[in-house]
Amino acid sequence: MMAIFGVLDLILDVVFFIMIVHIVLSWLIAFQVLNTRQQFVMQLWDGLSRLLEPIYAPIRRVLPNTGALDLAPLVVFVIVIALRDIILPSIAMNFY
Repeated sequence: MMAIFGVLDLILDVVFFIMIVHIVLSWLIAFQVLNTRQQFVMQLWDGLSRLLEPIYAPIRRVLPNTGALDLAPLVVFVIVIALRDIILPSIAMNFY
């Protein structure tokens, strides 16, 4: 059973890292530090967006439309942190 919790923890850590990279990249693009006409930047942005869109889409359907401000990454970020740091360890403690 602990192997399952280890795999879930690893998956949540990877999602957390990918979200951090995606958020920082979006800020760098928004403040025009990075140019999306560069092939590497565009491929990285497109790849991260494709990875995270299936996670963000259900949250976007539930959240109200806030115009240019997308709150879905923030909500998913909080959910991942809660799962990784609070819920998963408490469930793992019950199996000892």
